[in-house]
Amino acid sequence: MGQDEMKMYHKKTLVELSVLLQAGEVSSVELTEYFLARINAHDKNLNSFISVTETQALAAAEQADAAIKNGTAGPLTGVPIAHKDIFCTEGVRTSCGSKMLDNFISPYDATVVSKLKQAGMVMLGKTNMDEFAMGSSNETSFYGPVKNPWQSDRIPGGSSGGSAAAVAARLAPAATGTDTGGSIRQPAAMCGITGIKPTYGRISRYGMIAFASSLDQAGPMAQSAHDCALLLNAMAGFDDKDSTCLDKEVPDYTAELDKPLSGLRIGLPKEYFGEGLDAEVEKVVRGALDEYKKLGAELIDIELPNSGLSVPVYYVVAPAECSANLSRFDGVRYGYRCENPVDLMDMYTRTRGEGFGAEVKRRIMVGTYALSSGYYDAYYLKSQQLRHKISEDFREAFEKVDVIMGPTAPDTAFKIGEKSDDPISMYLSDIYTIAVNLAGLPGMSVPAGFVEGRPVGLQITGNYFQESQLLNVAHQYQLNTDWHRAIPEDFL
Repeated sequence: MGQDEMKMYHKKTLVELSVLLQAGEVSSVELTEYFLARINAHDKNLNSFISVTETQALAAAEQADAAIKNGTAGPLTGVPIAHKDIFCTEGVRTSCGSKMLDNFISPYDATVVSKLKQAGMVMLGKTNMDEFAMGSSNETSFYGPVKNPWQSDRIPGGSSGGSAAAVAARLAPAATGTDTGGSIRQPAAMCGITGIKPTYGRISRYGMIAFASSLDQAGPMAQSAHDCALLLNAMAGFDDKDSTCLDKEVPDYTAELDKPLSGLRIGLPKEYFGEGLDAEVEKVVRGALDEYKKLGAELIDIELPNSGLSVPVYYVVAPAECSANLSRFDGVRYGYRCENPVDLMDMYTRTRGEGFGAEVKRRIMVGTYALSSGYYDAYYLKSQQLRHKISEDFREAFEKVDVIMGPTAPDTAFKIGEKSDDPISMYLSDIYTIAVNLAGLPGMSVPAGFVEGRPVGLQITGNYFQESQLLNVAHQYQLNTDWHRAIPEDFL
């Protein structure tokens, strides 16, 4: 073991690394080289990165060290991070996990990337993902599936599976992700890390390649709630480049982390603990809820009667929006173009036929059908009406409780290839997360234990703009447990 490995920087949280950097005990260049070496040593089998930006990372690290030296550094200055390959990064390939954008070099930074760059963070590279964020297992990527660091024959969850796997294997202290129907929370649960999806509109979507515009939201993925709070401080805020971004003051998300939980009312939806939930996963989740009772919280049974409709509603609304958003990929302006087209129509059809994978084509076809003449009212309009009812269920629930808890996913990570030929079964792995996106609420997943060596996540859902409360609730749990500290054996 080399001298750098002896330092075990990968075992430290983002918050702990920040303290070391500010104290001058390690430089950003040293830290960046350390994590680049871990990526080089471990990612060949994991496949969590699509691009590694070593040259840019070391240059940014040097700038961070200069800022620390001259006293202009912030808490995130010099800390390495990985970005999901859905965020545009100036001068770096932004593929969205698709053959369609394999050759696309972005001319600008997404607002999320820009904000974290301004905060002094160092980008290590771009992480693997389901193609155009469409998937729950990270198996639809043009670059091949990502493997779960805990058991390499298992999926890491999706679509932010590359980010989740990279953080779980400690190849990066933190990563960005996006959540359209659970794509931060579900992979966070299956890889044993912490991830939060903020309220819709809390973080700018500018430069984040769109899947379903009314559902997509960016968020941080890291080891702990404290880490996520620091990241959210930098990521959140109004952006006039995004018409869906809300002009609302951003609080300091670290300010209420130490607030005691005495009197906290936790809602337990009966719909989240019924048929379809693995018995061992339920046992782990119940154990986490017992911990909250010890911390002074009250458990209250509630109902979300329309939550069972969330999967069918989502798989009309999301494909409808994706069919519109992905119409721009036509081979004309950027991205993949078929060879030797005979005419314009041949170029369109062959470019899209060759550039998109099977799951993306499936969703485009479903969405186009739902929006077509004669079916719009029956499918898309009806789904939007049901979406409103799902939101109403949450509104009524939050009159009785402060947060809602339950499993993040009905089972632990399944085997790679196990559900590839069964899209309905695949879609049901997001059954507990989708309703949160349809309602635009904030939600997060925290590590709560293991079943046969595979991580289980506890999902915490809050009312609109209550991210501070969610992070406080998660942080207090993590002060009293160490599930978030666990590292897969192969990556110790």
